[in-house]
Amino acid sequence: MHSEQAGYISASNNGAHNTLEMRRPKAEYKEAEESFIALMNVNCLDEYVEGHPLIVRSFERALEGALASAYTIVPDGVEINFNNRALATESAHLFLQRVLYRINRLKFFWYDDLSNYDNERSSYLRQVRDRIEDAWQAWEIALLDVTSLRLEDVRGGLLRRTAYDVSPPSSASGLYFHDEVNEAGYRRLLAIASLDGLVEASQLSRTLGGVSNDIHAVMTRLLVEEYGGGRINRKHSTFFTTMLTELDMHTEPEVYFDLVPWEVLAAINHSFLLSERKRFYLRYVGGLLYTEISVPAAFDNYRAAAERLGMSEAARGYWELHIREDERHGQWMLHDVALPLAAKYPAEGWEIVLGYDQQKLISDRGSASVERSVRAAESEAARWEAAEENAA
Repeated sequence: MHSEQAGYISASNNGAHNTLEMRRPKAEYKEAEESFIALMNVNCLDEYVEGHPLIVRSFERALEGALASAYTIVPDGVEINFNNRALATESAHLFLQRVLYRINRLKFFWYDDLSNYDNERSSYLRQVRDRIEDAWQAWEIALLDVTSLRLEDVRGGLLRRTAYDVSPPSSASGLYFHDEVNEAGYRRLLAIASLDGLVEASQLSRTLGGVSNDIHAVMTRLLVEEYGGGRINRKHSTFFTTMLTELDMHTEPEVYFDLVPWEVLAAINHSFLLSERKRFYLRYVGGLLYTEISVPAAFDNYRAAAERLGMSEAARGYWELHIREDERHGQWMLHDVALPLAAKYPAEGWEIVLGYDQQKLISDRGSASVERSVRAAESEAARWEAAEENAA
């Protein structure tokens, strides 16, 4: 859709959902997701959908309800039950991002049963993806002042942002991970991070096809370093596996999928979208620039937590490797990729700043959701320990 607001679903024009509380139980979304997984595995999905509309209808109802609940604009003056709406919205976001992730993951090869890819080019899956992305991305864009970004000096804006984000002031969240998180919380952190950590940099690989030039060479060098120069023992995901192994955690990709908050899934799905759409290349570069610039400061807190909890040097290697390499990668992205692209595309260079700011917003939201989950894991572990003590 061409309009920045085109994906929104207005409460006033969505007659199928006549309540603004929009309560849809988690169980219904779970059932709908299971139905969708089953659909993805049928032979000739597009023909099946056309011939079995009643079977698809339950998923479609849940999809429409989730889109309305997550992305509806509530008109001024309308009274709603905010507690119910918040719960419904959280469930809707999670359902939508899980469905979208299941479609997007088909862009990667997982060395599993080849029949899992039979429907990778299904027009129905593409339609579901587009419906979610159109509404979601319009909602995301509306959170930013795009008009001001269009008018900003791109070079100055990028230099100012990166200078701040490469060494930000200490935050309460950062200090919590650095000084307080316990082993139960640290395990939860690794579990959530493993969804992306075990398939690291894969979205970057989707941007590298095409002509060669100095910018392309830098992006390729960055990918090669992420993949350990083609040596499995140096691949970043291998370092992540070592962290999991030391804590006797599972190392299979996606094994902790059910623990991942929707905000983290949204960050992954956002990267899928930008890396697959060449028209969004400048936004992708801006987002990658923020990631490479900001990671060392964030990961230093995780490294400190691992050291404080007695993790071995090898089990801290993932954090230390990223801190060391991303300090260089961030400068590469700024001086050898982002700024040259801004000069090459003066009319569209503001999109790099948009990508940077949007990635920061999405990353901050994801980090906050991870912290909430980590704190919940600590509280749950404390309750178990208290219950065991009382039982003894």
